Amino acid sequence: MAKSSAPVHAFASTRKTFKTASGKTGKFYSLPALAKQFPKVARLPVSIRIVLESVLRNCDGKKVTAEHVEQLANWAPKAKRSEEIPFVVSRVVLQDFTGVPLLADLAAMRSVALKLGKNPKSIEPLVPVDLVVDHSIMVDYYGQKDSLDLNMKLEFQRNRERYEFMKWGMQAFDTFGVVPPGFGIVHQVNLEYLARGVHKGQDDVYYPDSLVGTDSHTTMINGIGVVAWGVGGIEAEAAMLGQPVYFLTPDVVGFELTGQLREGVTATDLVLRVTEQLRREKVVGKFVEFFGEGTRTLALPDRATIGNMAPEYGATMGFFPVDEKTIDYFKGTGRTKEEIEAFEAYFKAQGLFGVARAGEIDYSQVVKLDLGDVTPSLAGPKRPQDRIELGDVARQFASLYSKPIADNGFNQPAERLSQRYRVGVGEGGPADDAPPPQLGAARDVVEMVSNRPTLATAQVAGRDPVAVCELPNDKAKALTVGNGDVLIAAITSCTNTSNPSVLLAAGLLAKKAVKAGLRVAPHIKTSLAPGSRIVTEYLTETGLLPYLEKLGFALAGYGCTTCIGNAGDLTPELNEAITKSDLVCAAVLSGNRNFEARIHPNLKANFLASPPLVVAYAIAGTVTRDLMTEPVGQGKGGKDVYLGDIWPTSDEIYKLMKYAMNGKAFRANYAKVKTKPGKLWEKIKGVTGTSYTWPVSTYIAEPPFFKDFAMEIEAPSANGAGAAGQKDGNSVKGARIMALFGDSITTDHISPAGSIKASSPAGLWLQEHGVQKADFNSYGARRGNHDVMMRGTFANVRIKNLMIPAGKDGSREEGGVTLYHPHHRTPESVIQKMPIYDAAMKYMEEGTPTVIFAGEEYGTGSSRDWAAKGTQLLGIKAVVARSFERIHRSNLVGMGVLPLQFKPGDSWQTLKLTGSELIDVIPHPELKPQSEAKLVIRRADGSQQEVTVILRVDTPIEVDYYRNGGILPYVLRQLLAA
Repeated sequence: MAKSSAPVHAFASTRKTFKTASGKTGKFYSLPALAKQFPKVARLPVSIRIVLESVLRNCDGKKVTAEHVEQLANWAPKAKRSEEIPFVVSRVVLQDFTGVPLLADLAAMRSVALKLGKNPKSIEPLVPVDLVVDHSIMVDYYGQKDSLDLNMKLEFQRNRERYEFMKWGMQAFDTFGVVPPGFGIVHQVNLEYLARGVHKGQDDVYYPDSLVGTDSHTTMINGIGVVAWGVGGIEAEAAMLGQPVYFLTPDVVGFELTGQLREGVTATDLVLRVTEQLRREKVVGKFVEFFGEGTRTLALPDRATIGNMAPEYGATMGFFPVDEKTIDYFKGTGRTKEEIEAFEAYFKAQGLFGVARAGEIDYSQVVKLDLGDVTPSLAGPKRPQDRIELGDVARQFASLYSKPIADNGFNQPAERLSQRYRVGVGEGGPADDAPPPQLGAARDVVEMVSNRPTLATAQVAGRDPVAVCELPNDKAKALTVGNGDVLIAAITSCTNTSNPSVLLAAGLLAKKAVKAGLRVAPHIKTSLAPGSRIVTEYLTETGLLPYLEKLGFALAGYGCTTCIGNAGDLTPELNEAITKSDLVCAAVLSGNRNFEARIHPNLKANFLASPPLVVAYAIAGTVTRDLMTEPVGQGKGGKDVYLGDIWPTSDEIYKLMKYAMNGKAFRANYAKVKTKPGKLWEKIKGVTGTSYTWPVSTYIAEPPFFKDFAMEIEAPSANGAGAAGQKDGNSVKGARIMALFGDSITTDHISPAGSIKASSPAGLWLQEHGVQKADFNSYGARRGNHDVMMRGTFANVRIKNLMIPAGKDGSREEGGVTLYHPHHRTPESVIQKMPIYDAAMKYMEEGTPTVIFAGEEYGTGSSRDWAAKGTQLLGIKAVVARSFERIHRSNLVGMGVLPLQFKPGDSWQTLKLTGSELIDVIPHPELKPQSEAKLVIRRADGSQQEVTVILRVDTPIEVDYYRNGGILPYVLRQLLAA
């Protein structure tokens, strides 16, 4: 883009003054004033206007030019999107799984600066950065009153090295803060505490809160009118270090809500309906902005719930404008009077206050939903967009049980659906003589804890090792497991666990269920993991927590647990019964993610539901029962109890809402972040100094991304045209195919966050370095160590590489394996099946580049930068897919991996690829954004085929990132040069 010749302060006339209700004044860059020059501004979507304010305020004639302001001020709803916006955010938010590797990258940058004789302090965040430790808690203990304390002791034992590293970061960087473990989930802490509405900068200039976060569900903050979305850690680092967040000018989809929700319908039901509808509308990469009379009826937590799920419906944001409900929420969560007055006055002065009516704003597209049409629902069993009405769940599960994998099914013989198997007895064979247990009633068996603690675990917990499932034979015979059995029931995740309406509903349902004599079978792993400590306070004050505890939903932790894969294990006996009998058992959780193997590697059916429905399904114990027509269970005297008997009314919930919005309680709670963070956190001691002394550790290691770093960019080699394994300019020649993937390969498939299998490359490496299996922790917790993470890339136990031939029954092998083709073929050489990591090391050793082919929606799911980092470290030079998820595509570019997209109608299947071919990738010589590139396919029989694909390097700045070897070397060169 050509630089504008306009002076830096071309829009100085837009700098105005506003006044608060108390008479205080502040300065701001006025959008109504800008509208006098650009009349279209008045009808722009609110979300676009907030981005425009940032561009206007930061217009310096260098990174942000007058031309950028003009382009965005003239945004047209249906224009072709080819212009990039430099968006300067107000702050950055991290969670610990993504924040630790980001901090490691910053520490590595300081190490590079030191080696080059530069000042390490030149690497310093230029905007406030908050890291919330919320992903490290695991549900090892559950269903008992001291579960929280025991789980947190284990958390600190496992993560001591990571937490010491964070303590170093807190003292090393001036603008880096940490919210310690035990306060809540990052998105809820952001909503209740970190978000201040407006900021005051230099010269008393006020500006709206905005941010990027290293978690895709950063969009929860959209519920209070904050423009924000999730990015990978590599993009977040650039934003921290002064780079604008560059993105293509988006389409904005207006979502008009009318009517109001019916009795008995929850915010979760609404968000599942919105997710399903917007997935069909294909809003990937677009802003979604809610408006209309129905939007005005939604409470702020309900709006935040919808905003949270933006990654599930594919949008960049799910945005709600600021209005009276936002002000009420700020008051109820303890913001100061001065903050609230400035917030309200600022948005009114900008003309940004209030939810629009139909016709007041120009949108690229309008989608409509009558809230009265929303019905109680679940989503699953494999994807959050697959909504099922409550009355259809049992029928849908039965149908999917025998459907092929390609149809989202489980490919099991239909006649096995109702078969049950004994647990913990002999071989765990069929149990035709043992009827199913009476569901919904207390079971007379010894209670089983989730994870057989090791001796070390028991010592930390202050307990003796627990014997799991030691059942007398007569009792064990009664314990059977079958398809559709609910084995995990979790009130968990950022989506619902701080929304008072659904949590109070869960508590009220539990109260009615207990009084009716219903219970939850003890082998079902139940947990309550709220997003905020405030939840425990209002559940206690309303007297509902004891009823949840009686059903097994005792407080297990404050953080992201089951939804991220931190559910902890099932008992060995249950695992054995499931795997030996190939059972399709279920988890029901109030989360937002239910991808394969994410919740638990042995639970194939995972359903998202509202917290009260989680409790109901825990009581029922199975998803094969229709809760709309059949009893949830049998209560006192064997009486059938139906869902309608225990479902709370809207009035019952409303009467208790006053306990959830107590500003004084919020202020007292979050004051403890700095004054009383907890004894466990206070005991953690980190090293000091501006640069980090890298220890010998299996958790933290100096990243390899700056190896051989030089201030000058190395010119691409131009030799070896056509030679296998060599690079010609930006072309890749003679690449081998590492994998052929189908549709919906998620970042969980590419870089799992959950448990580490002992026989996997990562598990073997840990054992070689003296780590016992009980201390493996998770992939997420070990993201600060590249040796673990590159071995974990494509290691998901459910991923299917379709270049592995199908079995006789058409089934596909699961797990991260590939076929290695030796470069120098001889009569004696053989094609070997091996883990993808092992094959990658062999290809890299012989100098052979590799590529990956995939289908639709490659990289959906969490904003997991290790999915791109691991791909790069395995020597993969390009990914060719039918479509990409927004964050993962940009992360690939940010790590120097080319994303290429098939043209409509093309796919690796239509090209009849088998994995034996050699591939040349020849992009535009200047890497022109979104230009055509050429794939040359050379087959084993000597034939050759060419196909045109689209280079998904979308913007000019991404071209610079790629040429620098990625965004991190690009930013580091700029900082050290300055």
